[in-house]
Amino acid sequence: MKLSTASMMIVALVVSPLTIASTVVNTSISAEELKAAQDAWGKALIQISSANDKGGQKQATETAKQVLDQAYGYKHGAVLFKPTLASGEQTFRTTYDGALSYFVGGNSKFPNDSGFALKGWTDYKFENAAVYMNGDLVLTTGKVHMTGKDGKVTTVDKTWGFKKDDEGKLRIVLHHSSLPYSSN
Repeated sequence: MKLSTASMMIVALVVSPLTIASTVVNTSISAEELKAAQDAWGKALIQISSANDKGGQKQATETAKQVLDQAYGYKHGAVLFKPTLASGEQTFRTTYDGALSYFVGGNSKFPNDSGFALKGWTDYKFENAAVYMNGDLVLTTGKVHMTGKDGKVTTVDKTWGFKKDDEGKLRIVLHHSSLPYSSN
């Protein structure tokens, strides 16, 4: 049986979506992936603190490097990072070295950094006020409550942007953190 040109076009139209569909990659981020990424950040903060307690700043630095490599997008492009306790010329940490110094200190280029992750954190809790999900990008804003060894809870306001990379991993590409406003 010989197919006419019109018949072959109809077959091509019917078959093409199936062929294309097998190559489509869904990069949308699920609520479960977002929760896992936020939990991983909180666990990593505690892990860096624990590494510091066990092996000092050197071990904490190695742990923090692993965290930065796994959680942040510095290897993929710009990261918009405004840490909680940074000010002046070094408020924004758009480089890997700047972020590492903020978490563990010890970098003479960032003399005001004492190591936010070295403060003995033992627990964390997230309260997302809002989440905006759009394909491979998720933005969140809310509060993070971190508990120190003394039981004192520190609360920070946090905005995050997570982007799914080519390997399907969520990477932090926006991290803005500040202490809540106080009129006193």
